Parts: sequence; structure tokens; C-alpha cells
Amino acid sequence: MNDLANNRMSASDSHRIDFDTPVLKRKRRIRALKDRAARWYVSIGGLAVLACITLIFFYLAYVVAPMFAGADMEARKVQQPAWLAEQGEPLMLALEEQNKVAMRLSRSGQVQFFMLKDGAALKAMQIQLPAGVSIVSHAEDQPGSHRAVLGLSNGQVLVFQVAYKVTYPNNVKTIEPQIQYPFGEAPISLDSQGRAIEHVAMSENGESLMLSGSVGAELQLLNISREENMMTDEVTLEETRIDLPQIAEPIKAMVIDPRQQWLFVVNGKATVDVFDLRSKSLNGRYTLLQGDAEVSTVNPLLGGISLMIGDTRGGIAQWFMVRDADGKSVLTRIRDFKLGNAAITQIIPEERRKGFIALDAEGRMGIFHSTAHRTLLTEKIADGASIGALSPRANRLLVESDGKLQRFYIDNPHPEISWSALWGKVWYESYDEPKQVWQSTSANGDFEPKLSLAPLTFGTLKAAFYAMLLAAPLAICAAIYTAYFMAPAMRRKVKPVIELMEALPTVILGFFAGLFLAPYVEGHLPGIFSLLLLTPVGVLLAAYGWSRLPERIRLIIPDGWEAALLIPVILLVGTGSLGMSGHLENWFFGGDMRHWINHELGINFDQRNALVVGLAMGFAVIPNIYSIAEDAVFSVPKSLTFGSLALGATPWQTLTRVVILTASPGIFSALMIGLGRAVGETMIVLMATGNTPIMDMNIFEGLRTLAANVAVEMPESEVGSTHYRVLFLSALVLLSFTFVMNTLAELIRNRLRKKYASL
Repeated sequence: MNDLANNRMSASDSHRIDFDTPVLKRKRRIRALKDRAARWYVSIGGLAVLACITLIFFYLAYVVAPMFAGADMEARKVQQPAWLAEQGEPLMLALEEQNKVAMRLSRSGQVQFFMLKDGAALKAMQIQLPAGVSIVSHAEDQPGSHRAVLGLSNGQVLVFQVAYKVTYPNNVKTIEPQIQYPFGEAPISLDSQGRAIEHVAMSENGESLMLSGSVGAELQLLNISREENMMTDEVTLEETRIDLPQIAEPIKAMVIDPRQQWLFVVNGKATVDVFDLRSKSLNGRYTLLQGDAEVSTVNPLLGGISLMIGDTRGGIAQWFMVRDADGKSVLTRIRDFKLGNAAITQIIPEERRKGFIALDAEGRMGIFHSTAHRTLLTEKIADGASIGALSPRANRLLVESDGKLQRFYIDNPHPEISWSALWGKVWYESYDEPKQVWQSTSANGDFEPKLSLAPLTFGTLKAAFYAMLLAAPLAICAAIYTAYFMAPAMRRKVKPVIELMEALPTVILGFFAGLFLAPYVEGHLPGIFSLLLLTPVGVLLAAYGWSRLPERIRLIIPDGWEAALLIPVILLVGTGSLGMSGHLENWFFGGDMRHWINHELGINFDQRNALVVGLAMGFAVIPNIYSIAEDAVFSVPKSLTFGSLALGATPWQTLTRVVILTASPGIFSALMIGLGRAVGETMIVLMATGNTPIMDMNIFEGLRTLAANVAVEMPESEVGSTHYRVLFLSALVLLSFTFVMNTLAELIRNRLRKKYASL
């Protein structure tokens, strides 16, 4: 017996598989090596993706950060040239475009051109004044015009212009300064009684020159039109005196706007009278300051629309004309700035932007920007009152104080940007109220850049909302039906077809939506809305009718193939809705639904609108949501489904209380991914909307998204400019929004997974 047992054990040992052979050990080592390599490969790949996203984030932040830095200023060596001691009191300073040559006008009429770098004298000229006549007042025309007017002691005024002729003798750039007299070298009589012109103002508009002067409280106004004979080149001047209501208090300052519509006369301590030059009437009297503060200086900004009012307490206020509810233009206080506690002595506007520099009686200087409502720099540059000039490029400042000249280098590349300008409501010039506007470019230099990201962000969310409104219910319901109710054979055909929709290029969808869908929707509005409303009704009625058929008929269709019966139903509803569109339009909307929407409802209608975007982008988003949601529902263990059915639950109860709850993390992820796709979509919204950056939830209005705006304007922006960096800020906002949404989605998904993990 023992021998038999031993033989059997030997036989069993001979048939036993040895898992420790060298070949199997080598295979296990290779498999373990592959597992480790795959694990490291996936880990390194994931970390590399995170590193790339982090680098993109920091690069965008690096490009954007300089916009929020203030201005920098660097002082150069103080100059005290010999010729300066021979000049009288300074009346005006000016710099030319290249920051090479500066000009100084003294109260005696002496014009001295000198090199800005070292103060060396370049050319001296004398303003031709009548014998025994002195300069009493002066005023400059709009910033950048280089024109000025002098008020004389004999009741006359003289208009002159500073010009710089650039030549290249022997290939050396030479700047030759000149004094020109566009309206003749002879002074123009403004006061008929020959009294001294205490205050003067001018505005040249094409061939028309408007001059105003004051003697005490008396106001003089003269319009000069210039006509040139095309045959003889003879120039004739025609003078027209304008009579305006007189003022009771002494005049302190005057400003004429470039359109020659308004005359602003500051009088008394802090009052301004506004005259309408076209109707020759008084528009109104406005109080500029409260308390014991007085107006110390007045100057217009670039474009002449805004008045900058400096007071004796160091404050600066911006005012411009605004049309009220009754249609009347009234002078309105827009925003305030503060330099110090001393009186503002000079306000120097920039020639190309809505910024300005202010000087006060204590020698303090401030750099401001009106639209951004931003104080960029305040610094003490002198021991007392001074007079300054700003270069046309706003990067050089020349100051004369106490018989000395000093120049400053200014680095102020992005003054237009502030948090309020980007996201808040801004009261722009010529607007009736504060608004959030995106308008980055214009055709003239008087333009006030409007760089609010609010309408672009609103347009992004609006497009995503309407797209998700269409895509989310269709995709989720289709995913649930396909994964839970549909027959496996039919599912294998339907799912790939829907996922294949994702392969369509968005540029093709945008092209189709812009050129075909938008005009078709406009021409078939009743049919489109009927289709959207009647399709679910038709499906429900078809399902109800099918459930009421005899069982022998219903059993003809295999279980899970009932959805195929809806194809003719949907085609019938669609054909009927679109076919009845014209009749519905005639019956209910007077033959033109668009006209009815515009006039009866008061709703604007654009052909390329949010409805078209919702249809086109919803079609593009459906595959993303459907594919992920369908996989989540289909992945619910069958044991849960069978267990629920075995316990007596109906299929619908099993779906709503077991399957959907278990698959909810995946369904939520599908919605978030679809939302991210809708938010970041570019080509569809670029081609299917009017690209109008407006803030209106109206489904019939257009929109502009952040992504589409970057695509449209990035090729036109100057590298390093404010516009360029704001576009990068748009990309940073999109990236941050996506990051925040994905983070929240992951937190919610994990919470749902933990909550329903016990099912």
C-alpha cells in the first residue's frame, strides 16, 4: 500500500506545473518592469501636463502684470544755461516729437529754441509785437496742435504756431524750428476799445478760427473764416463778431471746444457759464466747487471734450457735457483726482492719450489717467511753483523752476488699465451714463480706448448658456436611453454615429451656421420655434399612442428597438413645423415675425444671434456630453440593476433611484466638460455671431466671446501694447475660469462618488 501511495505521489509530482522556472521568472520580471515603466510614463506625462499648464499660467501672468504697475520717473541733471538768465518770466514751454528740441516763450515775446539734452541755445526769435505793446495773456489750442494765441495790452490777439522742419544735409538729421502765423503776422483786433485782453482762448476747426477774450467781466467773441481762391491762391479772411449774454463776475479762464459748439467761461470763485455758440445762448451756470475752494487752473483733455478743473486745495475734477433725460446737454462732474493740499498751478494734457500731468504750488507733480481713474505717480520735483511741458509721446517732462531747467524721463506705458476700467462701469466722454464697453480701436487720436472685459465675459457665458440649454438635456437623455433601454445591437450602431459628430471641424460648423443656418432661421422663425416646442410633444404623443396599441402589435418590435419608431415621428414633426412656418407667420405675426419682434415687443433682432450660436454650438457640444455620460450610465454594475428589479422595483424606479444616482459623478463630469468646451469655443461664435460686444441677454442679439475676441484682434495688436496685454489677460481669464470650474467639478464629483458609493 505504501508503495502504491508513493507511486501515486510521484505521478502527481510529475504532472505539477512549476511556476518558478527560469522562463516564467524572466517573464514576471519583464512584466514587472513594464508595469513600472508604464506607471512612471503615466506619472511623468501627467506631471508634464501640469507643468505645461502652470508655465502657461505664469507666462500669461508675466505678460499681463506690467499693465498694473504704476509710472516711473527718472530725473536728469539740472541745467542752468547762460541764456536763461537773460530771458524774462516764462510764459510757455514746449517739446518737439523727437525729444531733441525744446521751446521757451517769455512774457516779453522772446522765443528761445534749445537742445533738450544739454540746454544749449539753438535759435532765438522775437514775436513781432506792435510798438509799446506787451503780452498780457496766452492760451494754447487743442493738445498736439502746437498753436497758441497771445492776448495783448492793446486789445489785439496774435495767433502763432510752432513747427519743426526736418532735413538731412550730408545725411545728418537736422531739425529747424520755425514760428508760423497761419492767420497773418498782423495782430487781430478783439476788443474795439483797445483794452488789455486779460484772458484769451482759441479753437481752430479746419478753415474756421474762434477767438474769445475778456476784459474784466466783459466777454468778446470773434469768428474768423479763411477762404482760398483756387485760381489765384489768394487767401481772404472774413471776421464775424458774436454777441453773447454778458457775465456779472470777473472772468478767470475760458475754453472753446474743438467743434466750436461750447464756450466755457470760468468766473467768480468756482462758477462756470456754458454758452451754446450755435444758438448764441447761455446753456447754464454751474457750480464747480463747494466751500471756500477756488478754481486755480483750467485745461481741456485731448479731444477737447473734457475740462480738467484744478482748485486751490490740490483737487482736480473732470467735467464734460452730458445729455440728460430731456435731451438737454448739461455740464456734469465725472470723476475727481487728488495731488496734494496746495493749489494746482498747471494741468498738462497728453497729446495721444487721455492722461495728464498736474503741477502744484509746492512743486509736487502727479501723473494721472482720466478714463482709468488712476493716479500713477506723485512726486515732489521742485521747491515751489514751476512751469512744465510734456513731450508728444508723454515720455519726457521739462520743468522750469527758480531759473533752472530740469528734464525727467517718464516710463508710463499702460495708464489706461485699472480694475474699474476692466470690470466696472466707466463714464466715457460723450456717453450719457457709465457703461461697460469694449472698443479697442478708432480712426482718430481723440479716441478714448474702451477695454472693459465685462461684455466679453458676458458674451462667453451667454453663448455657453444657450448652447448648454440645447445640448445638456438632449445629450443626457440620449445617453441614459442608449445605455439603459436600447438594445445592445442598436446601441453599437447609434453610439459611434453620435460620437462621430465630434470629428466635425468647428470651422465647418461655424461656416455652415453663419452662411446657411442664420439666414434660414431668420426666414423661418415660426417654424424653428414650432419645431423646438412640438418635437417633445410629438415624441410624448407617439409614446402614449404606442403604449395603447394591442400587445400583439407592440411585441412585433423587439425589446430595445422602440426608438427606431421615433425617426418617422421626428421627421414628420420637423417637416410639418417648417412647412407651416409661412402660414404661422401670416396668421399670427402679420407676415413678418422679425418686424413683429422689433416693433411689437421692442426687442432688437440681429440675423447672427445667440439663437444661431445655441443651435450650432449645442450641436458641437452634444457628442462630448453624450459620450462621457453614456459610458458612466453603462458602467453601472448590472448586479445593482438586477438586484433592484429582483426586489420589486420597476425599471423606471431602478433608473431614477439606482442607476442615475450611481452614475451621477460621471454625468456631472460630462456636463462640466461640455461647459468647458462651450466656454472655450472660438470658430463657431466667431462666424455665427455679429461679434458685437454688448451686454444683453436677448436671444436675438449678437455677442462676442473672450476666445473669439482674442482670435479677431490679436493679429492687429501691437506687440507689447496695452491692447496686446489685455488680450493676454482675456486668455488668462479663460484659463482661470476653466481651472476654477474643473476644480469645483472635481470636488463635487468626489462628493457624489462618496455619497452614492454604497448603492
